[in-house]
Amino acid sequence: MLDNGYYYLAAARLTAFHGNGDWALVIETFGFSPRAVHPSLTIQTYGSKLINRPNAKNYVTQEAFDNYLSNNPQNEYKTFWPIENDDWMDEEFCEHIKEVGKLRLRGLEIPLPPKAEYAAASIVLEEDRPLTFELCRFLAENYRDTILGTDAEKRFNVPESLFPILTLDDWHHPNLAIEELPSQLESFQQLQKVLLTGDPNPYTQPREGNTHWSNWPEGGTL
Repeated sequence: MLDNGYYYLAAARLTAFHGNGDWALVIETFGFSPRAVHPSLTIQTYGSKLINRPNAKNYVTQEAFDNYLSNNPQNEYKTFWPIENDDWMDEEFCEHIKEVGKLRLRGLEIPLPPKAEYAAASIVLEEDRPLTFELCRFLAENYRDTILGTDAEKRFNVPESLFPILTLDDWHHPNLAIEELPSQLESFQQLQKVLLTGDPNPYTQPREGNTHWSNWPEGGTL
């Protein structure tokens, strides 16, 4: 869900993989959940064959592990933390950032931006001082390729025999909050053909993309 009530979306990307009759669809989302404390990159992978899946020792009982696999036969997720430090965050409230500081984004040191730079990225601040989720959206605007997944992160659950055939930075995503299913959208119907054939040409961006965070105002509001 791009409008998850507990998650402020900042950036999204989709990659389709195919090879040897198998397929995988990887959806990356970068953003902020106050419950997780730190901004995170989540890799959701759907595929005919998955690797690096959890094993029974990660679960309290074998039954719990079996139930997990039964309920998630073709999907897996992995979370990464591209921002390496947290001393730029308010010590008491993770939803607030300090007025001055630096963050390390995959080894790149970035000063906290002045408020004027948020406006340049079309981010309207909710308070006098920028909030953590607003900083995430600033990073998505100015360091998109750095905050999204590396090749290794994207392929964490994807077999080496599969190759990327299509990457989308914007697409029409279903609104799951109103029970709109992927199968009901032409965009995902076309993606299905891409995944099954290994040919990216069936995808024509049939509707205007909606994956920018501004299209999901309910995200993070719970």
